[in-house]
Amino acid sequence: MSQEAERVYTINLGKVWLSPNNQRAKRAINMIKEFAEHHMKTEQIKIDQELSQQVWKRGIRSPPRKIRVRMSKTEDGYVMVSPYEDDVKPKEEKTKKSDKKAESKEEAKPEAKEAAAEKPEAKKPEPKKPEPKKAEKPEPKEKKADAKKSAKPAKKSK
Repeated sequence: MSQEAERVYTINLGKVWLSPNNQRAKRAINMIKEFAEHHMKTEQIKIDQELSQQVWKRGIRSPPRKIRVRMSKTEDGYVMVSPYEDDVKPKEEKTKKSDKKAESKEEAKPEAKEAAAEKPEAKKPEPKKPEPKKAEKPEPKEKKADAKKSAKPAKKSK
């Protein structure tokens, strides 16, 4: 074979959203197959189960707008389309930095707790909030309600 055995593509599935909402995921799978046929120059296409699950994960009505795939030709002559998993080390380094920051914050917290435990006198008592007067407001409402109740039976008795 003169072509590369493996390629990575980002497939734009934006046109899927033009189809009826109860057929979008099916159309996305068909678009992936068409894309693979065009770029890998073969009609024998197989879609990996993981890729299919990734497309169908949010249901038939809302497939992803873009998807990153790895297309590889097998010895049997068909093209296997699978999801692309990026194995990049810089992402791991970023997580290590965030772990270090979290550890430094955790170390700082026990020191603050010890300082607070040593000086209990330094704490100020919380000021108490005055309670609103609730007794004044309900009284006029009750009087109006009593007047309405007495008026209603009078109308019914007529």
